[in-house]
Formats: sequence, structure tokens, C-alpha cells
Amino acid sequence: MEQLKILVVDDESRMRKLVKDFLVKNGFQVIEAENGAEAVDIFFEEKDIALMILDVMMPKMDGWEVCREIRQYSKVPIIMLTARGDERDELLGFELGVDEYISKPFSPKILVARVEAILRRTNLANQEEVLEAGGICVNKAAHQVTLDGKPMELSYKEFELLSYFVENEGIALSREKILNSVWNYDYFGDARTIDTHVKKLRSKMGEKGELIKTVWGMGYKFEAGK
Repeated sequence: MEQLKILVVDDESRMRKLVKDFLVKNGFQVIEAENGAEAVDIFFEEKDIALMILDVMMPKMDGWEVCREIRQYSKVPIIMLTARGDERDELLGFELGVDEYISKPFSPKILVARVEAILRRTNLANQEEVLEAGGICVNKAAHQVTLDGKPMELSYKEFELLSYFVENEGIALSREKILNSVWNYDYFGDARTIDTHVKKLRSKMGEKGELIKTVWGMGYKFEAGK
């Protein structure tokens, strides 16, 4: 199986090297970023990051800002590293959707064990999660979609939305449920944002866009047919 890709973000080069060495030794591919802004750029360029290890205190963008930005588009597992042991930091981390929280100094072996545990939990370490319906093939691990064998160019949110529809084939989904599941966190905005995303998604799907049915007064339902 292809090596899973981990993004290690820390402004201390020695810390990045320490973490990278242990991860590579355990069969992972590692990409490094030395600040938050670079991390966000790399994350959206690569598109197949399996997990992020993210330091809190960094120049340009701190770990919290990076987490907020990433969480608008992705549920990728995030482990936060911090020199502080403040309970408030931990609470903020979990509110932002951090999967694990590790205080420095830490054992690299323990960090690797946490990484492996999280990836097992998200089914990425054991198998590539592939969903197929109506000629649509969604590879969640690789973050790729094909339509009748041809690759589709989707934004992060469009990918998450289509994945959710395919996973829930034949089930009527309210806009509220879609927001809670796809946007992941409390969304302070208009639920009609879903209608906008669905419209773009249908357009990119061509004739297959008809598989996403409108349930009037409620939301949407994906029906792949026979």
C-alpha cells in the first residue's frame, strides 16, 4: 500500500527532524512546514495529507489559526503539540476539532503510537475507503473522485458533500443534517449555502447531476438508480 502522508508543522527544525525520523522509520511519508502559512499552502496543494502534526506557537499563523482554516474544508486528523500545559489550551483545541493534544516534551514513540491509533480509527491505515454508486467512484483516502472512469475536479467542500451523499445513498437528508455532518462544526450562516454547493456539484457532474434529487422543503437525496 502507498505510504500515508503526514504533514509536520513546527518552527523548530530540530523538532521537525526528530518527529520526521521516527515517522519515516515507521513507514510514513513526511512533509515539513516551518510556519502556519506554509502549512496551509502545502495542505491544499497536496490534497492527500492523511494527518497533521501541528505546533501551537508559530510565526505568521499559529496552530489555532491553521486549525480553524483547515477545519473549514477538511476533517483530516490533527494532533496539536504545545509547550504549554494549560487546560484552556486543551479545551480550545478540542473545540476546534483537534483529535489529540500532546504537551512538549514528549516521547517520539508515544507520538507515533498516537498517530497510528488515530489512523486506525479513521480507517486510513488499514484500507483505502472507496465508495461507488451510479458510476461515481469516491476514494476518500486519496481524496479523488471519478465519474464513469474520468477524474473530477472538485473543491474540498464539494468532495466532502459528494462523499456524504454517496455514503447515504437513498436517504433523505435535511439541510441541517448536511451542515452538521459536512461542515462539521457550528456553521454561522445561511443553510442555503448548501444549495449553492449542490448547484455547483450538479453542474460538474453533468447528466449525473440528476442523481442528487431535491427533497422539497427539506433537503436532498442521492439516488444512484439501478
